Amino acid sequence: MNPVEFKDLAGLVGQEVGVSDWHEITQDRVNKFAEATGDHQWIHVDVERANKEMGGPIAHGYLTLSLIPFLSAGLMPVKGVSRGINYGSDKVRFVNMVKIGKRVRLRQKLLGVEPKAGGVQIRNECTIEIEGEAKPACIAETLSLLYA
Repeated sequence: MNPVEFKDLAGLVGQEVGVSDWHEITQDRVNKFAEATGDHQWIHVDVERANKEMGGPIAHGYLTLSLIPFLSAGLMPVKGVSRGINYGSDKVRFVNMVKIGKRVRLRQKLLGVEPKAGGVQIRNECTIEIEGEAKPACIAETLSLLYA
């Protein structure tokens, strides 16, 4: 997408603003996430047991959610922004497991733009898709604050 002017954001409400490139979920990334969060549940980090009992290990749901800033980088460049801040998430759902070795991408739609605290609050629908699967991994509404 071409850069949009800060003042023109509201005109994009209701539109898909972009789709990211595919990104592979590796066991190394899952292991690092487990170390960072302390979530060492076997379904994520015990490859041998996960292979035996469930066809392979899966990524943490919150790892999948945490990829949104990375995957959304550059999808909707806004000119005239001095800073942006994550404000929160609404309606987060993990609707499908991401097996190690699968690739994911983000499909993002702008749902709203509202004046807030000297800037604007934007609401995006973020759908993290899994390559080759009909059901996405995660659907979340994210909130961000942007300042001119």
